[in-house]
Amino acid sequence: MTAHFGKRLRKGAATTAVAAAAVAALSASQAPAATGDHRTLPAGRTVPEGSDASTGRSATGDSPYYTDLPPLSSPLPSPSQSPSIGTPVSVGAAEAGIPATVLDAYKKAEAELADSKPGCNLPWQLLAAIGKVESGQARGGQVDANGTTTSKILGPALDGNGFALIRDTDNGKYDGNSEYDQAVGPMQFIPSTWAWAGRDGNGDGVKDPNNVYDAALAAGHYLCRNNWNLSTDAGLRSAILSYNNSTDYLNTVLSWLEFYRKGTHSVPDGTGSLPSNRSDDGSGTGSTPSESPSTPSTPATPSTPAKPTTPATPSTPSTPTPTPTPTDTVAKLADAGTAKLTATAGDAFTKKISTRAQDSAGKGVAKVRIRFTIVGTTDATFAGGEQVALVSTNASGVAVAPALQAGETTGDFTVRATLLGRVITALDYTASVTPRVADTLVRTSTTALTCTPGGEFADQVEVKATNGGAVAGKVAATATLIKAADDATENDKGPYFKDADGKTVRTLTGLATDADGLLKLPKLYADDTTGTFLLRITTTGGATLTVELTVAAATDTSSPSPSPSPSTSADPSTSASPSA
Repeated sequence: MTAHFGKRLRKGAATTAVAAAAVAALSASQAPAATGDHRTLPAGRTVPEGSDASTGRSATGDSPYYTDLPPLSSPLPSPSQSPSIGTPVSVGAAEAGIPATVLDAYKKAEAELADSKPGCNLPWQLLAAIGKVESGQARGGQVDANGTTTSKILGPALDGNGFALIRDTDNGKYDGNSEYDQAVGPMQFIPSTWAWAGRDGNGDGVKDPNNVYDAALAAGHYLCRNNWNLSTDAGLRSAILSYNNSTDYLNTVLSWLEFYRKGTHSVPDGTGSLPSNRSDDGSGTGSTPSESPSTPSTPATPSTPAKPTTPATPSTPSTPTPTPTPTDTVAKLADAGTAKLTATAGDAFTKKISTRAQDSAGKGVAKVRIRFTIVGTTDATFAGGEQVALVSTNASGVAVAPALQAGETTGDFTVRATLLGRVITALDYTASVTPRVADTLVRTSTTALTCTPGGEFADQVEVKATNGGAVAGKVAATATLIKAADDATENDKGPYFKDADGKTVRTLTGLATDADGLLKLPKLYADDTTGTFLLRITTTGGATLTVELTVAAATDTSSPSPSPSPSTSADPSTSASPSA
């Protein structure tokens, strides 16, 4: 750390004895707590045993990082925020601002983690501190409108030559290096870590380490694993050390964390300052060589009022006026012409939800993100099978949710639109899933259905359902043995079905046609009652079919025996005796 402070002094941040004393105090206060056994790593790094680094699993692979420290004065002091960790340091004219899109990404990641992992207590200022140290806030905000860096930010090849040895794990997909891994993007993830930690932070369906929204959200989830509570000293230090296992790195990040807690503001993308010094004394990560220490960087900030870089007197520096992010200007979410949301079970909704983010004057706000969440008892999803979708508003302030896909559960459910990164009233939409229907039922066979008393019917009843002439698959149906054509009451005699326990059942519910519209009923049995009986099958949508069943005694088809002819039988008592 001594070398780092020397660089800060050479850059002109402090040249008086008072400044030197403040630097000494800062250095002393940033010594990490002594916890557990440590092992010595190259460049004076110490790592707690059992940490991710001891298994080579830090987020960055312990790649180099920027070592510049914050200035010693704050333009936006915040008395309500008492520092809890690190030394109170603050914002100078150049370093104070964070590029608008980068700042928006940090705040949106904080909001998402507040919902998904509230026990982590992730502050966006920690992401800003890591982003500053890892890439100088994406090279001073060199990102496009979607938050993707205009060129790749790559760390050096981790070939074991002064760095960790990590052979290629991604076939060069992210870093373009098929021999060794390199840290990638504004938060400097190594490919093997990004493979499981990567997130889609801007809702475009891609997990891109070069996108500041994706990288910030991934960093947030990475820091919040292991049930760490970042509002505690132990949790915060463990999380930072897991990102890059160096006590110097820990102290540098803590300095910037408290610096940003004191106050910051957004500056236009591309106008942020780029740090000059790196932990390996090399050039800026993936960028042009750093400036000479004797020549401080002066970024162009055309939309920010000029501020003195170094106050001529000990008086409080001028306070820059914070530039609100687009999210800060949203006052209301309004419907943008969403039509009635109705679909048949299993079908896609033909209409999409459109929500407009508006400022207090009713003007649409572009480049803010809307979260659409399906709530209620339903198995409906957005296209792709997700029940949550993140969509950025367009130039008119409108976000269009992905198409909804109905499941098998019928009834109403709610889709809730909320603004990401700021708490305002949510907007709810009602969507309805209606049952599949059929308007026609016919038997697939014309064979008469007959049975003898106490026997079973030889043929099972099979029907086909159609709707508007098309096959009606997965349509709910009911089958009942009724008393008469004009009396749909369940019959208490005659044919019957059997349940799983072999008991008599004369009504079957919960039936459904298959994908081809076919429904085959279980076997039918007959009691001892003879006669003609009726089976009625009905479906949702009104299709009805009545099937006739006959129970009759078997007909004897054998030839009858001839009756004997009448004749006079000999009666021994009256017959003539033979003559003597």
